[in-house]
Amino acid sequence: MKIKILRQKSPKATPYWESFNYEGTLNISVAGMLDSLNFGDDIINDSGEKTDRIGWECSCLQSVCGACAMVINDTPALACETFLKDLKCSEVVLRPLRKFPVIHDLIVDRSIIHDNLKDSDIYIGDYRPGEQKSHDHQYTVAKCLKCGLCLEVCPNYTTGKSFYGAVYANDCYLVSARSTDKTRDIKGSYAKHFAAGCSKSLSCMDICPVHIKTLASMAKLNR
Repeated sequence: MKIKILRQKSPKATPYWESFNYEGTLNISVAGMLDSLNFGDDIINDSGEKTDRIGWECSCLQSVCGACAMVINDTPALACETFLKDLKCSEVVLRPLRKFPVIHDLIVDRSIIHDNLKDSDIYIGDYRPGEQKSHDHQYTVAKCLKCGLCLEVCPNYTTGKSFYGAVYANDCYLVSARSTDKTRDIKGSYAKHFAAGCSKSLSCMDICPVHIKTLASMAKLNR
């Protein structure tokens, strides 16, 4: 299998494509395949030339941390839960998420996700138990990986603009449902940074690795 990767040595370097030959089992994740390509003292591309190890990020490799998010054959996904056998192709094309600054190869800087929450004071503070009937949804929302896949596919999200995307909307819902702090205008922040800019394409729900029903969060906040 041919593996084509958009590489970038540093944040200000020029991106370039480099290909590799992978000859192992197809019953392996993209993360496992990248680990295999990086294994050994000499990393060789498909031209037989020595090259640098491929930069990519991971922590849990169990679809829990979200660190291995990347674009796989034009589809944003987690490398640890995307298996070669399911791609059904002879060439796998990998590139970093487009909506975030590239640090190195497939590693991007997603700190904007947390910065937006900090700047808007979206945190629980004084805790209160939520309604029993909402526990299932709140539990799912709380599992958000902050992986950035929802922002990658969102037609309305652009880095540096006032629209913060589904990851922000879900956190606004969770905090508003669990906080007793009345000094912060969470609903006003939600209206400004999400509701005013969402075109409801709902691509965020289709791509979410933990299947968060953002539409349910939106409905509850709108009410």
